[in-house]
Amino acid sequence: MRIVETYSHLNGEEYLLVHQPAIYDEIKAVIANLDAAKCMTKTSKEKTMRGKKLFSPPALNKAFEAEFRARGWSESRYKYYVTTNRKYLPELVGRPLKEQRDFLAAQGIANPIQSYKQTDFVKNRVAIEVQFGKYAFVAFDLFVKHLLFYSGDLIDVGIEILPMKEMSADQNGGRRMSTGIAYFEGEVYNILRHGRNSPPVPLLIIGIAP
Repeated sequence: MRIVETYSHLNGEEYLLVHQPAIYDEIKAVIANLDAAKCMTKTSKEKTMRGKKLFSPPALNKAFEAEFRARGWSESRYKYYVTTNRKYLPELVGRPLKEQRDFLAAQGIANPIQSYKQTDFVKNRVAIEVQFGKYAFVAFDLFVKHLLFYSGDLIDVGIEILPMKEMSADQNGGRRMSTGIAYFEGEVYNILRHGRNSPPVPLLIIGIAP
């Protein structure tokens, strides 16, 4: 596969170029090594293209996982305690899990709710999500997952790898992916509409295609 476009939010790409060039080169190598044609294994059940062979998101995700795992990227989980009181958040963010519980207990919260968020690939304080799912999943990655890992001081930059719009259709307009799959151009547009500083986390959005 190939990188078609990138979008740097809050200097996410610049951070990689200056501080993590080897990691950035590794990500580019993973993308270049993927053969998307091998992942065209889904048989559509949609009325407008029933029986047509499409790119399979699970197959694409599995191929990316094999490449990243081979290079030492691993899943990471960030555990935390939930609060609905805004004034407690500055005290909670960045604290170890036990200290979070102790702090909330000191505020009179006897049974605080523990939760967690998981990200697919983390290495050297860089987090990557590969997303071939629906639009809502990308928004969750960008505005919840990457932000939470960043505010928890587990990462310095988040990366989202997305298909370009061209990946969903061939040059003649024939579909190559199921309908409703998020795409690079649309998600970058969504970020731009939120304003320059939202979400408040350095990000690199990478648009790929076969």
